[in-house]
Amino acid sequence: MRKAYFNWSGGKDSSLALFHALQSGEFDIKHLLTTVNEEYQRISMHGVREDLLGIQAESLGIPLVKCFLPVEASMQIYETRLNGVISSFKSEGIETAIFGDIFLEDLRAYREEKLAETGINAVFPLWKRDTTELIHEFVDLGFKAIIVCVNEQRLDRSFAGRLIDRDFIKDYPATADICGENGEYHSFVFDGPIYTQQIPFEVGETVYRKHPPPTKNDKDHPTDTSQTWDTGFWFTDLLPVILVPETDENKEIL
Repeated sequence: MRKAYFNWSGGKDSSLALFHALQSGEFDIKHLLTTVNEEYQRISMHGVREDLLGIQAESLGIPLVKCFLPVEASMQIYETRLNGVISSFKSEGIETAIFGDIFLEDLRAYREEKLAETGINAVFPLWKRDTTELIHEFVDLGFKAIIVCVNEQRLDRSFAGRLIDRDFIKDYPATADICGENGEYHSFVFDGPIYTQQIPFEVGETVYRKHPPPTKNDKDHPTDTSQTWDTGFWFTDLLPVILVPETDENKEIL
């Protein structure tokens, strides 16, 4: 088997891609790699708390590596910090990076180009699959996920905090991609066939946040005033729940 690391977001595409990577028997997955906002201690873009990310990784049984990024990280900072982590993976004999991307050609090309510089190849288990088939497969396999981030220009606020289930699929607008491939939403998976136990959490408040548009120094996302930049998002906070094991000392109060 090839030693690999998995680029982990905590969402449904990551879980489904990891499922297929494990099922293939081709990879010995040594690490999950997640970018985390160093100021807020949350998964970049998804907004999920770092504590829940850790519990999720424990349930998967794969060591988690976090790449911490500032709130408004430039491409230079992003690449420098990520390359540092990848170099450490390379020293462990890891030769493959696995991603949950489905359609975005430019993003795949960017990943492959940068990884080629380090001698690591990229694998995309879900690439070019029909997203309607994928979302049904996700639900049919028994995965459970909740929407944690919604792009206000693509989905109604009411989708924030919803579970991804058959009702979600039925209510989803035909004008949007059902897997969120156009940035419609992000999710957090809390159970499924690759998890050893369901991740306990409570649903907190839903808040509105705006992200600043790209700067002129961002070579991959130059500022373009002729187009509307998606800056408004609804985030549903998830609060970790710590389960206390029953013992002789505490069983009477549980």
